[in-house]
Parts: sequence; structure tokens; C-alpha cells
Amino acid sequence: MMGAQKYVWEGAIPLQIHLHESEITSLPPPSPALILAPRIGYLPLLLPLIKPYFSSTLPPGQDTLWFDYKGLPLKWYIPTGVLFDLLCAEPERPWNLTVHFRGYPSNLLIPCEGEESVKWSFINSLKEADYIINGNCKNVMNMSQSDQVELWRSVMDGNLDKYIRSSSKLKLGTVTTDEADMVGQVKAGKIPVRLYVWSVNEDFEDMEDAPEVDSWDQISYINRPLEIHKEGKYFTLHEALKNLLPEFFAGKSLINDKPCIEESEDSQKVSSEDVGSSTGAEEGKEIVSQPMESCCNDAEIKLVRIQGIEPKLEIPFSWVVTNLKNPEHFLHICVCVKIPNVNAA
Repeated sequence: MMGAQKYVWEGAIPLQIHLHESEITSLPPPSPALILAPRIGYLPLLLPLIKPYFSSTLPPGQDTLWFDYKGLPLKWYIPTGVLFDLLCAEPERPWNLTVHFRGYPSNLLIPCEGEESVKWSFINSLKEADYIINGNCKNVMNMSQSDQVELWRSVMDGNLDKYIRSSSKLKLGTVTTDEADMVGQVKAGKIPVRLYVWSVNEDFEDMEDAPEVDSWDQISYINRPLEIHKEGKYFTLHEALKNLLPEFFAGKSLINDKPCIEESEDSQKVSSEDVGSSTGAEEGKEIVSQPMESCCNDAEIKLVRIQGIEPKLEIPFSWVVTNLKNPEHFLHICVCVKIPNVNAA
């Protein structure tokens, strides 16, 4: 099992980073920077690698780092791997991004003051996960400063062994860690899940023909925990998705008439005050499940991607959670849904 987690932690995305043409002050223009970005990392953490590379050609002024992909500003608090899975329906390698050091789009992105902002966004997400799992944030709130630093440094360094030692103090385990996982057994409890649902109206067969995401309005960003009521109950990723996205499974019964997973009432209770976070609303993190389009009977799920993997839906959900969740204890699931255009003639 550690092998699967190890692959996730070692996962990286090859980036080809171009400096925006408006910020080039020298000839010839600099060639793109080639960087391997950790999947579990965040784009602003690449600054120490990128700034020296482009520093000689930047115009005077204060640095305000941000990235775009085909003109779409990238939200810095979303893990790099999730951004890639969400925005590249057909994986692009290397992933061509544009970096900016000037003209921060504050009307579209919340401010980022470098590593410190990323760290506190991570800690606040950890508090949210603690609240969902335990009903309060005490485990995270009671961490010593040194433990917080050690935990964050393990994420920064991609050190899984160090992370396991640090995070074990938080008591945030939601699934079993023995051989029972391979047959899908779980402990009763709540699982923090973040859904990124990309809705498209255009008709297409292959993902390489899918339309590009050119606005964040096309993405529904949802915090929707799952509550597991029965110890040891077997269920698959398919069944979990039916409970996570009932909007698209209306009228389609589960294998079992009485599912053991339900949307947690706590998805209606978690607030930035509860988790000690002042950034949740600003970041657009939907603490309460937001409404989805209601043409679910004809909707078709085209893609489910987690950590760059398009898993078979029959896989035990407990294995997915144990091995594919991010370090802040959220399982990030990217879903592409084709919804018929109800306005079409």
C-alpha cells in the first residue's frame, strides 16, 4: 500500500514555462523554463526556480507571481496536479504555462504572498478536514508550531516518511490500513472530498475533442463530504460517485437499495469560522454544496480523474481514499460531465 502512496508523492508534471511577452525587456527573448512540478505541490512554490531564470529580462517593479494556461489565470491554492487533471482533458506534456510577475489579476485571484500564503491555505484545508472527520479542529489547532513546520516541510520536500510521522499525531485516519482495504472495507466516519465538476454542452466522443476550459464559471468547485454509517461495508468508487453527485444519477438505483454512504450534514455546517480560516469564501471554496444543473437524466459522465489516474469505477473506494488523497486529507476528484443543451432547437 505504501507503494501506491509513494507513486503519488513522487508524481511530477513536466512544465514548459514561458514568460509573458509584455514582461520581456531583452533580446533575444528568454527560452522557456523546463521544470518538474510535484503533483501535490502548488505553483507559487516554484518561484525560487523560476525567478532566477527570468530575472535578467524582467521590467522594474514588484513581483506578483501568477500563472495562466491559454489565457485562464490559475488558482494558486489548487494543487498543481489537480489543475493539470482538470484543465488538460487530453494530457499535455510538457504542460505549457505562462508566468507573470506583473499585473496580478486581483479581480480573478485572491492575493498570494508567496510560500506563507500557500502554507496557511494548506493548514486551513487541514482544519476543514479535521472538522469533517472529527467534528472539530482541535487536533490541528493544538499542533505545536514545530509540528506544523515539520508537517509543512515534509510536503514541501515531498518526503512521505516524514509526513507520515508528522501527520500520525493528528488522528485523521478515515479508512482501514490493513489488508481489508483491498476488499473495500472502511471504518464508519466522514471522508473529506473536493469535487471539480466541469460541465460541457458540446457533443464529443473522445476527450481529445473536448472543448477547452476558458472560464472558471465552467467549473463547479464543491466540498461535499461523504458520511459512512456502516463499519466494514464494501462499496466501490462508482457507488461513492453516485452519492457524491446525485444530480447526475437521479432515477438510477444503486446496487444496494440502502447505501451506506450519504452526503454528510456537515457539508452544511462547515464554515470558515469553524475551521479557523479567513480564506475559504475569498478563495471560492464552496463550503456548502452548490446546486448543479438539473438535466441529470440525460447527463453523461465523460471522465473521472484522480491524481492523474482514470480509475475503473469498480475499484474499492477505501483504496482510493487511502492511497490517492492529498496531504491535507482531501480527496480531489475531477469530473467531466456532458449535459445536453436544453436551449438547443
